[in-house]
Formats: sequence, C-alpha cells, structure tokens
Amino acid sequence: MALQPKKTKFRKAQRGSMKGAETRGTTIAFGEYGLQSLDTAWVTTTQIEAARVALTRHMKRHGKVWIRVFPDKPVTKKPAETRMGKGKGAPETWVAVVRRGRILFEIDGITLPMAQEAMSRAASKLSVRTRFVSRETPA
Repeated sequence: MALQPKKTKFRKAQRGSMKGAETRGTTIAFGEYGLQSLDTAWVTTTQIEAARVALTRHMKRHGKVWIRVFPDKPVTKKPAETRMGKGKGAPETWVAVVRRGRILFEIDGITLPMAQEAMSRAASKLSVRTRFVSRETPA
C-alpha cells in the first residue's frame, strides 16, 4: 500500500525549488521522541513506508507512531531509450519535499534506548541525514 493522495488538482507537477529551511513542522507535536531532517531532499513513498515498517517492527507493537510527512508531489519519468521531446512523461511515483528541520516521524510510549534504536533503523531507510530529538532537547 503506497502512500499517495486520493485526488489531486493536477496530474503532473513541476519540479519546484527546495531552497531554505522548513518553517512549519519543526517541533515535536504529538509524541515524546522525533526524527528530524538535517538535509533537503525528496523522500519517496517507498522510503517512508520502509522507515515506518522498521520503526514498528523494532517497537514490537508497543507505543504509537506518527508519520509527519506525506508524499503529495507526483514525479514523472519518460520510458527508457525514448527520444527527446514528445511531451512530459507519465507520473511514476510520489514524493514528499523534506527541507532542513522537518520532523519526519514521532513516537511515544516506549523507553529512550528503544526509541533511539528504532529511529536509527528508520533513518537508515531514508535519503536524508537525520537526528534524534526529544521533547527535552531544544530543537
């Protein structure tokens, strides 16, 4: 089950700009511990799902997980060995634009060492450098 919007206004989107740091979603809002992005990148739907699975497997169904990013940007791709021109390619996958400072995941209801290890495993599935943050840690 890949994450993607049920409905969008437009089928294809432009690439856009990823300059600067995140202004929203930079503080822990729901859980006790979080995973914060240190880079700017596109995080794909498969990366988010792989990180979620790694988190929940390590937590062994204890605690609660919040996913704070959603892949709402379609990425198009032209078929291999296609000549230039002839329009834009078909939507291939969905990505979330993640800027520096964004909280990606939050968890609650587990111990600190378990949370750190779970977040470490989730971070290894993502294409951005991250850091472990808690409510006590100043962001």
